[in-house]
Amino acid sequence: MTPVDLHALADRLFRIITARDFLAMKGLANEVPLFIQAYEPAQEVGVRQMVDGLTGRMRSKGLVVKTLDLFNLVLEELEEHGLLNEIVDNEANWQKVELFETLRNYSDPKTHLIPRLIRTIGDDTQVTLLTGAGRVYPFLRTHTILESLQPAMLPHPVVMFFPGEYTQELGGGSHLRLFGTHPSPRIHNPYYRALNLDHYRLADT
Repeated sequence: MTPVDLHALADRLFRIITARDFLAMKGLANEVPLFIQAYEPAQEVGVRQMVDGLTGRMRSKGLVVKTLDLFNLVLEELEEHGLLNEIVDNEANWQKVELFETLRNYSDPKTHLIPRLIRTIGDDTQVTLLTGAGRVYPFLRTHTILESLQPAMLPHPVVMFFPGEYTQELGGGSHLRLFGTHPSPRIHNPYYRALNLDHYRLADT
């Protein structure tokens, strides 16, 4: 991947996300209103700063925006179940396999992460920005989150920032390549039609 001008990307995303048709999810039919913005992994710090700035610009325009980090959601899940302090205080005594399995179990999309995500988003949010896809690897893979989502779960657009590459096939399948080197299995979920924002075009452009 080639690094991009993050200032230009922020301006483009601001125009897209604040557009009336985007917020109204026009043209999505019964598909999940999910969008992926891939980026060069080496620009991780810059992208985090860009997302913070983008969030502020949208809020100043009056939009109700939630910006959520997947890793923080996992930590909240562990804390709710009384495991976070135990892990932090006794990490040196945990076997790596045991720690990995605990993290994987409590970040499971269907039983833990997505229910927490939906609760955190709430009812009044107009757009959600998701970060942290690289921070939760390897115990949580992005494609398992996407495959678990259903159209009724998300009443507004969700943009996931992904450090790597996202490709879509003509036959409908999709692939995520984390950090540009770790390919996901082919995604087959018939509800899953996440749009690549690199290819998104506004109606007036």
